[in-house]
Formats: sequence, structure tokens, C-alpha cells
Amino acid sequence: MALYDRNYASGKAGYAQESASVSFMKKTYQLLAASMIAAAAGAYATMPYVETVLQYKWFIFGAELLVLFFGLGMTRSKPGLNLAMLFLFTFLTGVSLVPLLASLIGMGNGAVIGNAFLMTSVLFGALSLFAINSKSDYSSWGKPLFITLIVVIIASLVNYFLLHSPMMHIIITAGILLLFSIFTIYDTQNIANGAYDSPVDAAVSLYIDFLNMFTALLQLLGIFGNDD
Repeated sequence: MALYDRNYASGKAGYAQESASVSFMKKTYQLLAASMIAAAAGAYATMPYVETVLQYKWFIFGAELLVLFFGLGMTRSKPGLNLAMLFLFTFLTGVSLVPLLASLIGMGNGAVIGNAFLMTSVLFGALSLFAINSKSDYSSWGKPLFITLIVVIIASLVNYFLLHSPMMHIIITAGILLLFSIFTIYDTQNIANGAYDSPVDAAVSLYIDFLNMFTALLQLLGIFGNDD
């Protein structure tokens, strides 16, 4: 009888843990969707001010980093404030996208934006489902992915400031798409396995993955869709 009771309690605990995990994932993806709306609002609100955004692009990028590394960190245990920081961060990323979006629209490639978003959504969804249902453990991928990210950032800076090579830009952009596709698998599985304490932190990780994949696809489709 005691054995039966112990198994029954274990089953209830397992069900409760699974239910909590599903609830956490649901909140995470709701926040991810809301973050995309905030980013779209940032892009829409500042689209008429492309020149101003270009003029202050490094200031905006610096503000993004401050909110990401300090704002979100300092408000992690403050439910209302951490949401505000999440939406401030995603709003700023939408503002940062304005020059690229305006450039594509100016070249008559505005349709690329919708195509890139659709492709990113399908790819992101497929990778997330794969990560959730996979029996493989990807938790050891963190360090190699981080090292690869540092290499890609350095290569991007070298090409941006020194080489100015269009071919290198294409290679780096394709590398970014691949890298953050793998990051999506890694982050999604970590979220499913309870590695995050807050759905806000989990949403930030997934949003960064989605944003970089979307930006990379925007650039690749813009390059290959340009007749010039």
C-alpha cells in the first residue's frame, strides 16, 4: 500500500511538473509574440525618420546593449519592470531595423520583408518543434556556440571597417543565419528543460534568435533579389 501511495504521489508530482513546464512555455511564447509587436511598433513609429535613425544608429545600438545587459539584469526579480525592459529592448531593435527596411522599400523590394518574416517564422517554428521533441541533449552546445558567435562578431567588424567585401558580407550573413538557427534549438530545449527562472528571460533569448535570423534573411533576400 505504501508503494502504491509513493508511486501515485510521484505521478502527481510528474504531472504537476509537466503542467508547470507547459505553462512556462506558453507564457514565453506569448511574450515572444508581444515582443515582435513591440518591435514592429518601433519600426513603424520611426520609419518616417530614417535619416535621424541613421545619424544616431550607434547610440541606439548602445541603448539596446544597456537595456539587454543591465536593464533586464537589474529588473529580473521585479515583474512589472522586467516586462517594461523587455518591450523597451524589442522596441529599440525595431528602430534599428528601420534603415534596412527603408533601403529595401526604396529599391522596390518591399515584398522581401514579408517573405523574410514568413520564412523566419516557418524555420523558427520547425526548429523549436524539433528541439522540444528531440531526444538528443543539446545542453553542451553552449560554449561552442558562444565561441562561434564571438568569431562571427569579430569577422563582421573586420569586414565592416576594413575589408568592405560584398562576398564576405554574404558569407558572414549566411553564417549568422545558420548560427542562430542552431541557437534556436539550444535555447528552446533549455527552456523546455527548465533552465530559465523567468519567462521574460526565456522570451529574450528566443527573440534574439528570431531577430538575427530575420535580419540575416532580409539581407540575403535583398542582395539576391536585387537586379543590380
